[in-house]
Amino acid sequence: MTPAKSSAQPERSWTTGTAPGSVPLLGHTLALWRRPLQFLASLPAHGDLVEVRLGPSRAYLACHPELVRQVLLNPRVFDKGGVFDKARQLLGNSLSVSRGEDHRYQRRMIQPAFHTPKIAAYTAAVADDTRAAIGSWEPGRTLDISDTMHALLMRVAARTLFSTGIDEATIDEARHCLRIVSDGIYKRTMAPLGIMEKLPTPGNRRYDRANARLRQIVDEMIRERRRSGADHGDLLSTLLRAEHPETGKGLDDGEVLDQVVTFLVAGSETTASTLAFVFHLLGAHPEVEKRVHAEIDEVLAGRSPTFEDLPSLEYTRGVITESLRLYPPSWMAMRVTAAETELGGRTVPAGTMILYSAQALHHNPELFPDPERFDPERWLGDRAKEVERGALLPFGAGSHKCIGDVLALTETALIVATIASRWRLRPVPGTTLRPEPKATLEPGPLPMVCEPR
Repeated sequence: MTPAKSSAQPERSWTTGTAPGSVPLLGHTLALWRRPLQFLASLPAHGDLVEVRLGPSRAYLACHPELVRQVLLNPRVFDKGGVFDKARQLLGNSLSVSRGEDHRYQRRMIQPAFHTPKIAAYTAAVADDTRAAIGSWEPGRTLDISDTMHALLMRVAARTLFSTGIDEATIDEARHCLRIVSDGIYKRTMAPLGIMEKLPTPGNRRYDRANARLRQIVDEMIRERRRSGADHGDLLSTLLRAEHPETGKGLDDGEVLDQVVTFLVAGSETTASTLAFVFHLLGAHPEVEKRVHAEIDEVLAGRSPTFEDLPSLEYTRGVITESLRLYPPSWMAMRVTAAETELGGRTVPAGTMILYSAQALHHNPELFPDPERFDPERWLGDRAKEVERGALLPFGAGSHKCIGDVLALTETALIVATIASRWRLRPVPGTTLRPEPKATLEPGPLPMVCEPR
């Protein structure tokens, strides 16, 4: 490991290193494929900036929060590319994958849709949707909490986006298509040569059909809303009426379609996985669950939670934050250098892949003592102030930070409070949590038993 000075921060001595275990021709590709979470979490021990070999290519993982911030806060130098080009097959040129002026233009148009009054309005029906979803639960029933939360969040996302005009059968069909396409995008991302995706395999045909049908469902909703001209106060209405603050230009139907599909992915896949992890952790830690129940009972006094209750649910929010630390939805991402630059004291050529990983940051014992322990009190009082800036990265940072982060946290807290006020969920004995790193970090099947409170 070699220390090197950074011109950007002359007072700091960065350490650089190389990931161990590289094999001829493949480099570290097998390690990333077979055990990506463990591999990434091991790399901060080798330096602040760690060289990784991806086949014949040289990439770098930024392991220190300050280096990650340098990458995320300078999009002109550290540009979106690589895996983001693959994601465009699903997300088009939407906010999550667009670049430069395109991204700034879209963000300014869409940001008002995520202002606090709008979020409060979107989430007004979340508790109702949750109560309806759990209305069929019975004492002693075993359910897969992962699948249950994905079904619930797809309905919540559909209501947030469309509010009316989409029936349950179509929501279920869209959810089925979305799961196929999300999994397909991940597999294509992990096969960067782009050969397998061009073959007429059953999996590729299934992916193409699902992608086409998903976009057809959304396109039909957009066309119907354009025809009616009605403003339902939902995200779709906001997108259709969005105007650039300087030019007055709006989004065309294709641009709206890309944004809606993006919000469906982010609003259902990531939040649903987070909720499944939260309930698994509560079931595995009865002392934490008891404290959550006590807080919810005191704040709600038997009524349904509302947006205004959330600031009072401090410990519950700490549980959610700690779950996001242990199981970050966006477990790894990347940028590509647009020009030669310096990072961590290394001169990095143009076109170099720069990786950053919430998994690596969140499980680094230098940033989070005893990092594998579930400890919601990390996020309470003075302890929360001790966390190094940028060490927690569940939603990214800078101009490309997830635009829906507050909405996602709000929905998560409301759903946790609604369910936990009525039910306990117990892991089925012998169940082992095996997080699945895909396009987002997924919990896999998690059978749990319903117990009324």
